[in-house]
Amino acid sequence: MKIIDTVPYFFRNYEPTISFLRTYYNEYPDVFKEYFSYHCKDTEERHNESLRKYQEYFQTIKQVHKSIVPIIEEINEEFFKLYQISFPIDVNLIVGGFGSNAYTYRQIIPNITFSLEKLSTEPNHLKAIVAHEFGHAAHNILSNEAGIDWTQVQWHSPLTWLNQEGAATHFSRRIVQNLHPSIYFSYDDEGYKWLTFSESNYKEVKRAFAEDFFNLTAELVFREWFSINGGQRFGYCRLGYFIGDIFFQNQIRKLGEIGAITAWKDKDFEENVKLWLVQDSIQELC
Repeated sequence: MKIIDTVPYFFRNYEPTISFLRTYYNEYPDVFKEYFSYHCKDTEERHNESLRKYQEYFQTIKQVHKSIVPIIEEINEEFFKLYQISFPIDVNLIVGGFGSNAYTYRQIIPNITFSLEKLSTEPNHLKAIVAHEFGHAAHNILSNEAGIDWTQVQWHSPLTWLNQEGAATHFSRRIVQNLHPSIYFSYDDEGYKWLTFSESNYKEVKRAFAEDFFNLTAELVFREWFSINGGQRFGYCRLGYFIGDIFFQNQIRKLGEIGAITAWKDKDFEENVKLWLVQDSIQELC
């Protein structure tokens, strides 16, 4: 694991100008190419908006920066203890444009980026989100070791996304234990109502996801169920993470932990997810 820390450069050279931001982005072209390709708009309007916000967030960014490196190292060690895996990846720390808070790259063994202006300063919140993103990488590493044929994975299918987010949420619970259940989804203290709604309306939420899956494009399903820009159905975004978690826990009960982690290598995996999705049962919560 290699940590690429762009934050000292940001603060050492900071000027409240778009010219400075462009210089900063050009200093780390591979890191910010990925960021602006998928996770934040690269527009003058967006950059001006970021510049207006930064002053308010400077202390938060510095506090997160101080805490996150030892947390990353701790999470890395815990994954090795529990799963005997190492991460041959780059972990990027950036000051972004208030887009995604953290993400993995679109790679088989993915690099990870944390955008510090979007993260909580509370250590347990940071541990949860770091473990979640490392969980995505762990999911791929263990699946790769199990001989998955990556060319057969339906990367653009919402069923794959359910499995991926369920796996990452499971890993975060295993690595960082005894947090309030909502923190594994929100990575802050603001997720109580979200989780209460999800649990209280599980059957209806699951049925709505199934309806959208069978009737809408993958892009529209992503926006409504996995993006912070969704939430038109029920007033809460990212409910796909909750459904994915329930699905993955159901898989563990049937297949065991490693079986659930590597199940997407099986040729009938998508059909099994579809069958689960249309089951109008709440047994998974029992």
